[in-house]
Amino acid sequence: MEYDVPCGVPQGLSKSLVSSLVRAFYSIRFARLDLGVKFRLMKREVKRELLDELPAGDRRAIRSRRDLQRVNAWMGHAHIMAHALAAAFTDRSPRSLVELGAGDGTLLLRLAKSIAPRWKSVRAVLVDRQPLLSPRTKAEFAALSWHVESVEMDVFDWLQRTHAEQSDVTIANLFLHHFAENDLRRLLWHAAQQTEFFLACEPHRVNFSLCATTLLRFIGCNDVSRHDAKISVRAGFVENELSALWPPAKDWRLMERKAGPFSHCFMAQRIDGFCDSLGL
Repeated sequence: MEYDVPCGVPQGLSKSLVSSLVRAFYSIRFARLDLGVKFRLMKREVKRELLDELPAGDRRAIRSRRDLQRVNAWMGHAHIMAHALAAAFTDRSPRSLVELGAGDGTLLLRLAKSIAPRWKSVRAVLVDRQPLLSPRTKAEFAALSWHVESVEMDVFDWLQRTHAEQSDVTIANLFLHHFAENDLRRLLWHAAQQTEFFLACEPHRVNFSLCATTLLRFIGCNDVSRHDAKISVRAGFVENELSALWPPAKDWRLMERKAGPFSHCFMAQRIDGFCDSLGL
């Protein structure tokens, strides 16, 4: 049986070994384990991650952020988001986009490259507590006719700012799992007041995802990334947990589901612009 080898393979790692690892993923997936029962036993647990504690310039933190680019590529989050956005906006191109917890902006850049032929002159605001957007990444956005602004601010300070502007799209990638239920409910409530479409990709909280984190060393991830990956999965989501935290209102249409082998996707769009063709 043939298996696709994801992009982002580090140098020095043979394709045969990568293929073996991918086969191992699928072997775990299809092993005779009742994962549907086991994930119910995994209670959601939110803990601080090492990367959040390290200074931005710390050598291990810099390496871990590079690891995150690789992990995002393997998880396919840019592709998942691009597909959802293209399906949601079939008749128009959004003019404004906000990413919460944007990090270095490379995930959004990969997403922008996928949809830039259809989406031009987008104004994107990247919100993060640390100023991680590099001049090179900003220049790559400019080459796509995207105007990008980096905002160094806590997400709650951003969401509760005075005279907040509406955005067409708000996205969050591997960010919501950092918050306990009460803070997450508050975050989603404020986000709902400021956007027409909300999209998030998070870890899928099941044993298969947790087992897969033990293989991160084979794609070159450092100790910080391997430690944080386990914490991320345990703080991830299943079923309709995010939908239950979204503010109740009749003018929103929600969709929440597993996406890819390791991810969980949540979408919320105002009904007047909803596209039933959304799929992952």
